[in-house]
Amino acid sequence: MKTSNAFKVTAAVLGVLTVVGVAAWIYQLMGGLGVTGMNNGTSWGLYITCFMFFVGLSAGGLIVASSASVFHVKEYKKVALPAVILSTVCICLAGMFVLIDLGGVQRIYQLLLSPNVMSPLFWDICVITLYLIINIVYLYFMVSKKADPRKVAIVSRFALPVAILVHSVTAWIFGLQIAREGWYSAIMAPIFVASALDSGLALLILALSGLKKAKLFDVDKKLIANLAGLLATCIAIDAFFVGCELLTVAYPQATGGMALLGEMFTGSTALFFWGEIILGLIIPFCILVFAKNRQKTGLVLFASVCVVVGVFFKRVWLLFTSFIHPNLYGAPGIASGSSKAAHATGAEMWALTGAYAPTWVEIVVVIGVVSLGVLAFMLLSRRFLAQAPKGEADDPASDDCSTTAAQTA
Repeated sequence: MKTSNAFKVTAAVLGVLTVVGVAAWIYQLMGGLGVTGMNNGTSWGLYITCFMFFVGLSAGGLIVASSASVFHVKEYKKVALPAVILSTVCICLAGMFVLIDLGGVQRIYQLLLSPNVMSPLFWDICVITLYLIINIVYLYFMVSKKADPRKVAIVSRFALPVAILVHSVTAWIFGLQIAREGWYSAIMAPIFVASALDSGLALLILALSGLKKAKLFDVDKKLIANLAGLLATCIAIDAFFVGCELLTVAYPQATGGMALLGEMFTGSTALFFWGEIILGLIIPFCILVFAKNRQKTGLVLFASVCVVVGVFFKRVWLLFTSFIHPNLYGAPGIASGSSKAAHATGAEMWALTGAYAPTWVEIVVVIGVVSLGVLAFMLLSRRFLAQAPKGEADDPASDDCSTTAAQTA
């Protein structure tokens, strides 16, 4: 396949951004996590936000792909391969953000030597590793020259529950922490899975549109409209769970719960909360709920962008709202732990509330990682979509089952 100039230029730009991001990460390794905006009051920052975000994007894509084989949805089988490629890239990016967030990444081997099996963080690492393996096996069976639809169907039956589990376990990292207002919740896992479905599906629609424009993959307008209808349903489910959570927090009018809602509605994270409600839920749902709008590709793409941005905003307010008020009251508070506070004296080294803003290092690293992901998706799509076995979208296994049933009857 001849490489276009636009592809070369885009790949070159993404490659440069990736290299710059790697340089910023090396600078972080040399200076320690003190070069980031994280501190004792806010121990997780932009990296963990992106980790949550990309796990959801990955899970949403694989759920669509595996559902095509499990439930024999012929229309979705056509986009199963790009969905698996997208899912694989996103889960790799999610894992990279976890490693980047570690101050001493060279000590990762300690996880294998002395694992804490009761920690949700350990569960998450295990399920993400399993999830990545399933993605790779799934992708291999789909692009193999001797592709066997039965093997694809078997893997998809494992992929679907694991895709749901991977985001559920990520949610339990937060939902099982009773000490944090806003995280401790029985429905945290359903909230995460619902947002994974709509954000992952929205990103898949955007990716399909990009692949079509690059002439790497042809997707018809009817299929995009079909996916847009499914996206509208996922948005409604996501909105329902968010509403349930807000009502649960607000109804008892507990001091901690009302303070949390105050921060979300009018406080430091209000911009991201309302951004998620308006951009991620209201606007895209109002667009996609009407069938005539789903026939307009431009509107569908706009709604998909809103969903992806809105879910990222959701990750921001969900993570940081609970860091604003530490679980202690009264002066002097807690030692800030920031690089600035390390050289301060007296009251300047203490903090009564959490404060965080990403530094240039974090922003450049994130841009580098995302650039690497986009570049990887472009290269994998160019390689695998071009050589995918003809007729792969059709699942002979389901046809065989139908034929056997008919003969039996």
